[in-house]
Amino acid sequence: MAKAIAAMLIRIGSVGLIAMVAIVGWQVFGRYVLSSSPSWTEQASLVLMIWYVMLASAAGVYEGFHIRIVLLEERLGGRAKPVRQVVALIVMVLGLVLLVYGAQLCWIVRGNVIPSLDLSRAVAYVPLPIAGALIALFALPQIISGDIIDREAV
Repeated sequence: MAKAIAAMLIRIGSVGLIAMVAIVGWQVFGRYVLSSSPSWTEQASLVLMIWYVMLASAAGVYEGFHIRIVLLEERLGGRAKPVRQVVALIVMVLGLVLLVYGAQLCWIVRGNVIPSLDLSRAVAYVPLPIAGALIALFALPQIISGDIIDREAV
């Protein structure tokens, strides 16, 4: 189940990145060719960026492609397991912080509107608590096992 969720997050992130590139391309075309930039493009690309970065970061915790120092792990050998467990615990706590404070942020800004998109500002921040919950969930097996699971071998 977690593997399917992580794969879906990566696909959503990829589509978001492609959409953002298309929107920014339209903005540049409008500015330099049409001499009139569309007003919605900047805010739309920022909202998409928040979405795809947060969702892909959750997938990164599951896949193990988040930033870590592999050289240190190799040098420590078997002694790296408790270090990986502590790091996974820190990642889980940060995911829970993102979940709680991201949900609070969504609630606080729910009445604010992004003028150029006519959407609630909360729409931009919804991926924060979602990604936080998924980060915490994906870090849990790493806390228990102390290993970054090789997802390719599974």
